[in-house]
Amino acid sequence: LLQSQLSQALNGLSDRAKEAKEFLVQLRNMVQQIQENSVEFEACLVAQCDALIDALNRRKAQLLARVNKEHEHKLKVVRDQISHCTVKLRQTTGLMEYCLEVIKENDPSGFLQISDALIRRVHLTEDQWGKGTLTPRMTTDFDLNLDNAPLLQSIHQLDFVQMKVSSPVPAPPILQLEECCTHNNSATLSWKQPPLSTVQVEGYILELDDGNGGQFREVYVGKETMCTVDGLHFNSTYSARVKAFNKSGVSPYSKTLVLQTSEDTQSEEQTLPFPVPLERSQLRRMSPFSSTLNLQPSFPGRSYFELRSSAHQLSLHSSLQSLNSAGELGRLWHFLFVFAWFSFDPSSAHADIIFSNDNLTVTCNSYDDRVVLGKTGFSKGLHYWELSIDRYDNHPDPAFGVARIDVLKDAMLGKDDKAWAMYVDNNRSWFMHNNSHTNRTEGGITKGATVGVLLDLTRRTLTFSINEDQQGPVAFENLEGLFFPAVSLNRNVQVTLHTGLPVPEFYTSRSAMP
Repeated sequence: LLQSQLSQALNGLSDRAKEAKEFLVQLRNMVQQIQENSVEFEACLVAQCDALIDALNRRKAQLLARVNKEHEHKLKVVRDQISHCTVKLRQTTGLMEYCLEVIKENDPSGFLQISDALIRRVHLTEDQWGKGTLTPRMTTDFDLNLDNAPLLQSIHQLDFVQMKVSSPVPAPPILQLEECCTHNNSATLSWKQPPLSTVQVEGYILELDDGNGGQFREVYVGKETMCTVDGLHFNSTYSARVKAFNKSGVSPYSKTLVLQTSEDTQSEEQTLPFPVPLERSQLRRMSPFSSTLNLQPSFPGRSYFELRSSAHQLSLHSSLQSLNSAGELGRLWHFLFVFAWFSFDPSSAHADIIFSNDNLTVTCNSYDDRVVLGKTGFSKGLHYWELSIDRYDNHPDPAFGVARIDVLKDAMLGKDDKAWAMYVDNNRSWFMHNNSHTNRTEGGITKGATVGVLLDLTRRTLTFSINEDQQGPVAFENLEGLFFPAVSLNRNVQVTLHTGLPVPEFYTSRSAMP
């Protein structure tokens, strides 16, 4: 009997020991999760503070510009008054010396002839030095007072908002392997919460690597449990994982799923052999994803996808199904990755660049050339974009092309070895790289003109066009690496960027030639 009681007690103690081991595993996982969350939170905090600093620096530059303007105005007024008084004093001194000579004159008749006129002239000159003439027209003080007290108070009050923990963090999601698949250069992933999980989930974070075993990057954040990623490289192996989050925190990752994209059955050297169907442009506008890898300068040679979910995703899938039934999907899908939608990048541009129209339109507040880059960098594929000339005054030389992320921002594009460009005036154009000017070509731009830039990283070439006609020969060859769309311009030029365009006919016609 005692043995039976001891055995039962040991069973209960064994259960408690098993629970304690599981609890220790959970605590160790929490240590790792706390470390990961701390890194994420610190990065977010640094980014938010840097954004505030950037905003303050931009405002400082604007205020300094106002002070400089006031400074120049005051100097001009004072210098004008100095010049005016100097001339009057010279005239007055000359009159005084002449009068003294007349007074010394021994000929009374000669003195009587000019004395009246001379007296009137002296009185007139004296009146010109009347009230206000010897009073400064400008004060030395700057009547500007920066009211920074509210901002300082806000900075002192800047603090964290403590969130109340209402529930534990979610459990790791489960990837549904039967619903995950790849098609050509896209991948569809599906996941769900564990069946017995009762923890509330606010959303999911899907991550992919770059297809080369590099770092994972977020490709989707939202409430959906299925996501299709377009624009992957053909014949590449990607790793995917997903985690859930709520107000309490982020779950551990799911198991990692390895995906293999299809081989590119069409030659990489092939370009569009047919006009772009209207259905394709409609389909692409509904697509919730960027079709081009958005390469970040902080990770040279590494790629990650800036992909966004959209309410149009179901419309995209239904459109794909209708195209597939019509036999169009096979020939369209290969070309989806060619089209990239992007805008200009304020964060890397020179401070004198002025942005508008959702960062698609730029001009400059300086008479010197300043450089602005596109947000998206390219290392593979065929890419084409256009820039329409909205304003063109006094025959400046804007430059268009591609550049590295560390290109000079305060000189014409192409002055250093980090840019490949075509600069153009109202009559002719030149190609320029590393301050070497080549291939002068007749034909320039005016207001309303369109400049096209075609970057073919399969052939490693850069070609330009003006008003849909190729401008000169192939501008540059043997291009390799990461390139960003780039423009340099001054205050006499304003341009608008147009992206997501098909390859121009002059290029497809040339490519189709034997």
